[in-house]
Formats: sequence, C-alpha cells, structure tokens
Amino acid sequence: MSVVIETRGLTRRYGSTTAVDAVDLRIEENGIHGLLGRNGAGKTTLMSLLTGQEFATAGEIRVFGEPPLENAAVLGRTCFIKEAQKYPDEFKAKHVLRSAERFFPNWDADFAAELVKDFRLPLDRRMKKLSRGQFSAVGVIVGLAARAPITYFDEPYLGLDAVARQLFYDRLLADYAEHPRTVVLSTHLIDEVADLLEHVIVIDEGRILLDESAEALRGRAVNVVGPAEAAEAFARGRDVLHRDRIGGLASITITGVDEADRRAAAAAGLELGPVSLQQMIVRMTSGRPDELQEQLS
Repeated sequence: MSVVIETRGLTRRYGSTTAVDAVDLRIEENGIHGLLGRNGAGKTTLMSLLTGQEFATAGEIRVFGEPPLENAAVLGRTCFIKEAQKYPDEFKAKHVLRSAERFFPNWDADFAAELVKDFRLPLDRRMKKLSRGQFSAVGVIVGLAARAPITYFDEPYLGLDAVARQLFYDRLLADYAEHPRTVVLSTHLIDEVADLLEHVIVIDEGRILLDESAEALRGRAVNVVGPAEAAEAFARGRDVLHRDRIGGLASITITGVDEADRRAAAAAGLELGPVSLQQMIVRMTSGRPDELQEQLS
C-alpha cells in the first residue's frame, strides 16, 4: 500500500506551549486509523496541520506526496469533520449538504438522503437551532457521504446519543467495506470504536507514544492479579504499564506474555486477565511519555 500521509519532525508551538512535538508519522491508504489520546494531547492540532488549517512551526507534511497548505489538489481530496464546526447563521442543514455536494467529487446524494432518514435530521431547521445531537449528525452525514480519499473525524459524534453513535459506527464500517478510503478517527470513546480500528496511533503531550496495527495490540497486555509477592516476582524484569495494590493483593498490567508465562502464572496462583484497548491507553498516558516509549520500543 502507498503512504498517503507522512510527517517528519512535525512541530507546532503556541508561545511556550508545544501542542505537537517532533511527530514522525506514516499512514497508509485504505484503513481505519484511530488517533487516540487525552484532552489536550494534540489530536486536533495534528489534524489541523494535516488539513492545512494550521501552520507548522517546524518539520514537514506530505499528503498524497505534497504539502497540504493552500494546496487545492490535496485539500479537494480530503474531508475534515470536527465537533466545533462553524456555519453561517442563516445556514440550514439542507444548505450544508448542498454545499458538500458541490465541494466533494465523490459525493453520494442517495447515501446522504438515507443517512438523513437514519439520523432523523430536520433539513429545514437552521444550524444554530439544531440540538447538539442533530448538529453532530450533520457532520457525520457529510463525512460519510463525501467518500473523500482521506476523511478525518475529530470527535463530531460526541453529541450523538449511544444509539446514534452505534448507527454511525455501523454505517461507517459498512460503507468503508464497499468504498475503501483512509479514515482517521479521533475519539475519547475508545472501547466503542476498538473493533473498528485497523491501526492505532496514541498521542500524549504532543508526542506519538504508539503507532501500531490494532491486531498486533490485541492481547499484547495482561493484568496479573494475585498475592502481591507472587505478582511482583512474576512481573520482575517485564514491561510494567501500571500497578495497583490493596493489602496483600496486587494487580499489575504488563506486556509480553507467552504460553509458557501463562502456565508459570497459574502455577504461582496468579490470574491473568485481558486488557482492553481503552485500559491499555489509559495506562500508557498516565505515565511519562519518555518512559512509556522506552517500554514499548
């Protein structure tokens, strides 16, 4: 597969604050990529840089092999949907969809109409009068029906209720299967999207902590639970992401456990439990980025 997004040493500073810090990134075409991290980790700034909406302080960006900034050939092949999207005061939902049809060459009007029904979107209501969920639905519909070669979703679905969010995930996965493209999905709702993701990028304090296939991550970490002394002995010399201790019991999250290790843990009276993607990322972003990068390298 060809690389459609590439950065080298990408940095964005705002005064004394570094929002994106020397990021090296390569994203291949036709995959659903999760851009995951805490509030203020740098996700939105990174997406804004990749879509030419921010100037880089240092480093390079290539999208389809070219810099995206003020590049119509690149930007015409991308769609950036964000939660805080602004619209003219008099715009109605139908005006947004009509504008999208003119802007995106791959726009599917029939698919957009289906999504309008699915999300029960009132097309004749002004954007500023829409509920938060309806406002979010507009962005989701545009992002899906545009079928841009690269689509960035920066948490526009947070205003949707649980039923509508699941509808979005289902529609995204089904349409991606028929019309593959590169999707970058930024979210805090990690467990909800875990099964969608083919690739995971974790950013914290502007730095990339993890850039790996989701398949490789699944089953990589385990929780070791049992008597503290036995658990600590089992974890000794291993990569430890987190420790909890209550009285004489300990729960330790570690990586790199094989079948022989599992047998040894059972013999020591320890239980090994799975770690969800969300748990793993919480563990990773609770420590210092330099320590975690060393552990995961």
